[in-house]
Amino acid sequence: MTRAKVTAPGLKRRLGWAGLLAWAALGLPGISVADDVNSTGLAVTEDTVKVGILHSITGTMAISETGSVQAEKLAIEQINAQGGVLGRKIEYIQEDGASDWPTFAEKARKLLVNDKVATVFGCWTSASRKAVLPVFEQYNGMLYYPTFYEGLEQSPNVIYTGQEATQQILASIDWVVKEKGAKTFYLLGSDYIWPRTSNKIARKHIEKKGLKVVGEEYYPLGHTQFNSVINKIKLRKPDVIFASVVGGSNVAFYKQLKAAGIDLTKEKPLLLTISVTEDEILGIGGENVEGAYASMKYFQSLDNPNNEAFVKAFKERWGDDIVIGDVTQAAYLGPWLWKAAVEKAGSFDVDKIREVFPGIELKTAPEGYVRIHENHHLWSKARIGQAQKDGQYKVVYETEDLMEPDPFPEGYK
Repeated sequence: MTRAKVTAPGLKRRLGWAGLLAWAALGLPGISVADDVNSTGLAVTEDTVKVGILHSITGTMAISETGSVQAEKLAIEQINAQGGVLGRKIEYIQEDGASDWPTFAEKARKLLVNDKVATVFGCWTSASRKAVLPVFEQYNGMLYYPTFYEGLEQSPNVIYTGQEATQQILASIDWVVKEKGAKTFYLLGSDYIWPRTSNKIARKHIEKKGLKVVGEEYYPLGHTQFNSVINKIKLRKPDVIFASVVGGSNVAFYKQLKAAGIDLTKEKPLLLTISVTEDEILGIGGENVEGAYASMKYFQSLDNPNNEAFVKAFKERWGDDIVIGDVTQAAYLGPWLWKAAVEKAGSFDVDKIREVFPGIELKTAPEGYVRIHENHHLWSKARIGQAQKDGQYKVVYETEDLMEPDPFPEGYK
């Protein structure tokens, strides 16, 4: 297609997107669809559109974020195989946040300002998201963020494809109290915003139920010595260890739990995690985490046709030994939701895409079905899985209906 000036005033406006495509298909002169699709200076040509991938592929968070990178690349490859987005093949520019929050902000700025990418799929920790958020808002970029998180945030420049607190934290506490009769909790997490805020929300919910928190501790990212807190847990005998340890620290924590004689299959104490997916178990070893429960919206073992096709494609692309966790699946949703929004808007323009987000749905999601809420979070189900020795989770509970996302639950701000 060759670029040409519009020959009739208001022609683009009158034709609309469908009319523009028909005009171009007929080879009629006087209009450039590329001009109409993108007038914002983004990296969009007649044939390609550039996007950014921004995750930690080095440092302590690499154990968790590698799966997200693989999922986003797979989705992009599949979309390209179907013809791309608005007739353009997606090209990605990948940057390494290196498990360092200032580096994430620096790389986000590069992608938006220098590379002029149309969108970014990235981040894992809340600390990295908070670091890049001002950059995306300043330059009006759009971030697809895949991790379950603490909520208490809503940005016009972010689509949150993971669960927020009501869908994960509150739902899991309600489950363990109702189904396991839990009355006492020990809160344990890594030392940054997500675990601290998540445990603040958890504590409020536990205490509102008239139950008790008997301990609460945090350790730096990358920490590997948990024997002291394990001794405190054995002394205080909580019904539940509520764990939000992230990254490589999980390997040490779960191995040391087992070495200390705590058999998670006996559920005394019961361990409920909101941070260990199949990706982390690959590093921890299934024998070290067997019996633990996890609150997620997705497990690789989900039995539905969408997930069967996804797991098959993922393994064909990345190897039979690969595993797929909650955040990996949520990362996979990002490019597909972006594609749907771009095509509904008929433009790569961030402002136009933002207008059409509410109600965008994905019927082919591996988790089953998702829909974007007007608050930029996803309607999705809450699920509880129990870790098996083979490194997979057995789903023991799921909500009957999709849960409406509520990033600002009353009384938990």
